[in-house]
Amino acid sequence: MPNNILSQFWQTLRGLPRWLRPGLGIKRWFVFVMVGITLLGLGFAVILIDLYRTDSANPTLLTILSYASLRFIPRIWRAVIFGGLGVWLVVFGILQLNRSLLRPFIRPGSDVFNQLTGYQRRERGPRIVAIGGGHGLSTLLRGLKAHTGNLTAVVTVADDGGSSGRLRESFGILPPGDIRNCLAALSNDEDMLAQLFQYRFSGSADLEGHSFGNLFITALADITGSFESAVVESGRVLSVNGRVLPSTLHDVKLVASMELPHSLNEVRVEGESKIPEMAGRVRRVWLEPDDAPAFPPVIKELLNADIVVVGPGSLYTSILPNLLVKDLLASLHVSRAIKIYVCNIATQIGETDAYSCYDHICALDSHIGNDLFDVILCNDNYEGDLGLSSRWVMADEKTRSDFRAYCTDLVDASHPWRHDPTKLAQVVVDIFYERTGPLI
Repeated sequence: MPNNILSQFWQTLRGLPRWLRPGLGIKRWFVFVMVGITLLGLGFAVILIDLYRTDSANPTLLTILSYASLRFIPRIWRAVIFGGLGVWLVVFGILQLNRSLLRPFIRPGSDVFNQLTGYQRRERGPRIVAIGGGHGLSTLLRGLKAHTGNLTAVVTVADDGGSSGRLRESFGILPPGDIRNCLAALSNDEDMLAQLFQYRFSGSADLEGHSFGNLFITALADITGSFESAVVESGRVLSVNGRVLPSTLHDVKLVASMELPHSLNEVRVEGESKIPEMAGRVRRVWLEPDDAPAFPPVIKELLNADIVVVGPGSLYTSILPNLLVKDLLASLHVSRAIKIYVCNIATQIGETDAYSCYDHICALDSHIGNDLFDVILCNDNYEGDLGLSSRWVMADEKTRSDFRAYCTDLVDASHPWRHDPTKLAQVVVDIFYERTGPLI
């Protein structure tokens, strides 16, 4: 037992300096508590002094008080002993109280200090808006949530395939699939709740292919009366680190004009899920109706953002459906944020076969105009096996000649066709701080 107490005492003393670092919001309250305890101690001291000076006091009581106050040793040592013991008791008590109160909210393997410093750092992080859809956007969000809590994902609602398409057709709601992926990526508990949200049913004709998260959002939309409220409530359940917003609340359809092999005429293809299946070259995409207004909170977030990141994701079916919302694009143009386009690592069959980074940029420019982006972020690590279905999206000479190009290693070593969340997020944040300096 004595060794255990000494060990706790030493650990408390060793960890004390880190609690005095600037920006935690702890020191002022620590001083407040110390002043209160000091005044309480002075009150007891006045009582003890009066007892010592009272001639009628019980001699036995005076003897006990004399030994309890260590009156038999020099005054300076008494001050050191009582002062040190008092500081330890205060600090140890506060830390243990915090652990008891915050235990339900602390992740296993972490402690109060790490949780607090992480929260404070993220709260002071840059305001980032990420635009896209599919797995590319969720990959980016998974990395960015470690850097900032001021994070907003703007997600396309043009999806009409799979579980989302079936729910969209049956219940008349916006497709929840991409929003579900982003909520799961931003969750503070990806180990369980996010896995539950991503769980897909099998073995039943009615539920086959549906994910639990899609059904959950659909049910909440019916309960709350609106799709946007369902997304907000889902975020609360998952304890997400940020916000997820649909680019528009209108029921929009993605339409493409495609050039098919052995055909001189361009073909009209309706539906986001059908475009990659046509095995042709996409010439142009647009939304129907083309005047769908942006979701107002999206405009507000874009105008207040420090960084706007577009991509990664499917060029024609995930990224452009957001940028083709006219109000959203206009807000993006006037936003003072640093605008970064993240080019894909690998080509996508049916959409960007044999595309280079330069081809991606040209496709964007032809749809939304030139010079929207301040930075074009490209991968330059081409090591790894992509399989037979994809090729590397190369940062060719035309790309590198663009002064906006920023080429670096962004590959996930275990899945070379994907971005590494940590690498990608770190580069985005580094670009921001290189241009603006650290936030105070």
